[in-house]
Amino acid sequence: MVKEAVEEAKKSAAEAKETEADTEDTTETSEEDTEEAEDTAEKKPGKKLFGKKKDKKDEKIEELTDKLTRQMAEFDNFRKRTEKEKSQMYEVGAKDIIEKILPVVDNFERGLDAVKEEEKEDPFVQGMEKVYKHLLTTLEGIDVKPIEAVGQQFDPNFHNAVMHVEDENFGENVVAEEFQKGYTYRDSVVRHSMVKVAN
Repeated sequence: MVKEAVEEAKKSAAEAKETEADTEDTTETSEEDTEEAEDTAEKKPGKKLFGKKKDKKDEKIEELTDKLTRQMAEFDNFRKRTEKEKSQMYEVGAKDIIEKILPVVDNFERGLDAVKEEEKEDPFVQGMEKVYKHLLTTLEGIDVKPIEAVGQQFDPNFHNAVMHVEDENFGENVVAEEFQKGYTYRDSVVRHSMVKVAN
């Protein structure tokens, strides 16, 4: 009886130890599972933040935004280029008109130079002088200016030498006489002065 009781007690103790061991294993396993689950939970949001795949809508929006930005930049460049070309065309057109008006100015000057001294008081001649002065004032108002020639140093950018003369009264390469006035429009030459240069 005593032996049987001792053996049963040993068996109970052994079973109790096995149960404890199983419980510990289960606890460790559940702790490991919990840690793995936590690691996975921590990694998942990281993947969402950094490795997040773009939505098709977002990609399309970015593509269209980029396209629009490029088109706006191209249009701005086109507008600036058009403005520049327009102003250049205006300059060319203005020069062309001025070139056509200058012979009229020349004819006024020739006609007024041909008037005799006693005829200068004539109302018709005075009227022509006033028209001539008004024409010059209008040209000056649009920035057309005559080129100074006589007594100036010869400058091929402004003067066109058609004759040379030996004259001690003038220095070397000085304009002695002007045959036809030259004009500039906004500091660019419309017509060169036709001059005689002293050597």
